[in-house]
Amino acid sequence: MGIAACLLIALYIREELSYDKSYPDAAHIYRVVGWSKDNGTFEKWISFPAPLAKVLLKDFPEVEKSGHLMPNPLFPRAGGNEVKPSNKNENTHEEGFTYADQGMLDILKTPFVYGDRAIALTEPNTMVISKSKADKYFPGQNPVGKLLYLNNDKDRPYKVTGVMQDPLANSHLQYDFLLTLAGIEWWKGEQNDWDANNYPTYVLLRQGTDVAKFEQKLTAGILHNYYLPTMLEDGDKNAEKELANSSLHLQAIGDINLKSYDIQDGLTHGDIRFIWLFGAIACFILIIACINFINLSTAKSANRAKEVGLRKVIGGYRSSLVKQFLTESMLFSFFSFSLGILLAWALLPYFNMLSAKSLTIPWAAWWLAPTMILSAIVVGVVAGLYPALYLSSFRPIEVLKGQLSRGSKSSVLRNGLVVFQFTTSIVLIISTVVIYNQMHFILNKKLGYNKDQVVLLHGANTLGDGVKGLKTALLKLPQVQNVSISDYLPIAKTKRNGNSFWLAGKQNTDEGVDTQVWIVDDDYIKTLGMRIVAGRDFNPAMPTDSQGVIINQALVRKLNLKKPVGKQVANGNTTFPVIGVVEDFNFESLRSEVGGLVMRLGHSPSIVSIKVNTANMQGTLASISNVWKTFSPGQPIRYSFLDENFANMYADVQRMASIFTTFAILAIIIACLGLFGLSAFMAEQRSKEIGIRKVLGASISSITALMSKDFVKLVVIAIVIASPIAWWAMTKWLEDFAYRAPIKAWVFILAGASAVMIALITVSFQSIKAALMNPVKSLKSE
Repeated sequence: MGIAACLLIALYIREELSYDKSYPDAAHIYRVVGWSKDNGTFEKWISFPAPLAKVLLKDFPEVEKSGHLMPNPLFPRAGGNEVKPSNKNENTHEEGFTYADQGMLDILKTPFVYGDRAIALTEPNTMVISKSKADKYFPGQNPVGKLLYLNNDKDRPYKVTGVMQDPLANSHLQYDFLLTLAGIEWWKGEQNDWDANNYPTYVLLRQGTDVAKFEQKLTAGILHNYYLPTMLEDGDKNAEKELANSSLHLQAIGDINLKSYDIQDGLTHGDIRFIWLFGAIACFILIIACINFINLSTAKSANRAKEVGLRKVIGGYRSSLVKQFLTESMLFSFFSFSLGILLAWALLPYFNMLSAKSLTIPWAAWWLAPTMILSAIVVGVVAGLYPALYLSSFRPIEVLKGQLSRGSKSSVLRNGLVVFQFTTSIVLIISTVVIYNQMHFILNKKLGYNKDQVVLLHGANTLGDGVKGLKTALLKLPQVQNVSISDYLPIAKTKRNGNSFWLAGKQNTDEGVDTQVWIVDDDYIKTLGMRIVAGRDFNPAMPTDSQGVIINQALVRKLNLKKPVGKQVANGNTTFPVIGVVEDFNFESLRSEVGGLVMRLGHSPSIVSIKVNTANMQGTLASISNVWKTFSPGQPIRYSFLDENFANMYADVQRMASIFTTFAILAIIIACLGLFGLSAFMAEQRSKEIGIRKVLGASISSITALMSKDFVKLVVIAIVIASPIAWWAMTKWLEDFAYRAPIKAWVFILAGASAVMIALITVSFQSIKAALMNPVKSLKSE
């Protein structure tokens, strides 16, 4: 069981460590990351101005190639789209769109099935698609030169210029559609604008480049030659101070998956801390299994004492006895590895479901058999070395005189190993309870909005102005309470738009506050159940509200506004009157505190939020579907639920909790198996003592208590050791969350009581069995 658990964790770790290692020049590809120190902590970002990629290539000879992406769903066609080829009438929704320039194809050397990679993204209105999407939309054809329409936009078809191999599962770049950036300019002069940060930027460095020195050169060259003049030109008098706390760094592409947990990059990736955690659990499980072997081997030493004595009397050397016992240990290990591999193979489908992976055992890999054989030898030696040395040390004269009964004696080492086993188990129990407590806290925390019974209708942007008619028709349904049109929602993978805001008139003296600017309609706040704490909501009957904004309490605090309603806030040279203040609500993960937010009236039509007030959700969805069909007969309805989308934001933590719990239970079971075997041998060794006690009138309960108390003492010691370790580890883990459930005393009491109960149940079976035994059987040989 221990070996099977280790194999599964090893497969998981191997998969996570393999990310982005398959690119031909992976050792020299880096992502540019900005660092900014604020109140002693670093904020990190990966979005940079459009001209950065060109400047890197022009100003720095160390850079061989540079390129950038635009995956931000704030911009049209990035993220998800409704897709159809020119010869079809029905749309199909697809995710995995990003804008990219030719430099990205050059850096990654993306393998192509059709088309010329060297020029695939050099012309406007072109795209590269993956092999699977080519087979889906153009089965059995070469798609190069064919057209795809996005979101019913027939005025701007995209020509397919290349078909690339599907992105590998172990790549952080999971895009099936690369839209060209050639000819794109989101606003006049955008491609030369150093004010807007929207592009993740990658570089291929020349071989032999000293990365650390190049980072210093990069910071000085970019921040001072480009950012500083732009900020001073904008009138920012704090520019030099702000840049003094900032720097540019390069993140190796192979580190992006596991070492980006403190970078808000919008990607789904792993966490190197989980790798260390699961690696530690794997080691602990295997150590616990080895401890069982050591404890049981030494516990039954009295049974083998005569064998050792006789072998020594007839001329056996200690070295040959050590070899014999080590050979036995290795045979156990080889047999266990064989069973463990089969058990891991059988459990792999469950583990894949648990970890959201598609792991396989690489049976054909050349290294698998040698690794398993070497591991079996190492485990066999580690588990068998102490018992071999211990058993081979018996003196024949003492053994054959019957003076040796070491197995029945209390062993300091054996007791220490039991304490270690249960210390590990209790740490895992406490950690599991804390993790689940935090997950329950997150999923049930008051968020500042109502996520229940809100249906999200996707792809409404294909309706054009018809989306307003859709809203009117939906409001006529008796089950519908409110309807709002906005792509900006307090869940992941919806639109975001970050800007800096000031109190009007303070742009040149104060530091700007990083703020989200959301485009909403006049029913947004009502539909999501948010609360206005000052001022009022948007009123469609008041034309001036199109210029007004509603801000959240966090921005009020950051701008130090005493009476915010009626005040003016500024984004650059544009000012907006504040008409209302909304209660803070969590629009990002609960790992971070609520940031500043500005809501403006406008049109952002991809998602329609529908607040329903009925328990008959199936009937309500059918009614909504019928309305949708009247407006968009050529596009299947696509909907989700706000509460489910919210829960999906924490899917990684939930998966981690499930994996953690599974292996914690396994570690406890393995520890209990060892304790069960150890108590059986102890009962066997003390059988005559128990018989004498029964003859002298001892009760079954007193004998059971006598047999159990030594083990319970060891568990209590383990509780004392484990509690501070678990508290420290979980306190560090909870630091990732701005909002966290406190670690209360009941968690430690529950874990300790559970460990004692588990130990008592495990030991009591053997204790009661020994106490019920007929004393005649154990004493008749005396």
